[in-house]
Amino acid sequence: MSKLLVTLIKSTSGANKAQLANLQSLGLTKRGNQVLHEDNAAIRGICRKVSHLVSCEVIDEEA
Repeated sequence: MSKLLVTLIKSTSGANKAQLANLQSLGLTKRGNQVLHEDNAAIRGICRKVSHLVSCEVIDEEA
């Protein structure tokens, strides 16, 4: 199963409420924070909404 490494690369200053809520649901609070999530459609959709603020990297985990 693959995972997504999501990194907050830009400041949240100037972001609207919906973008801040998406970042909070991902677990990102400060610039430079990284979180690891399962690779699914919901997480990819959230990342797409804030793509100008985050960087997403696919990590393959082999059993």
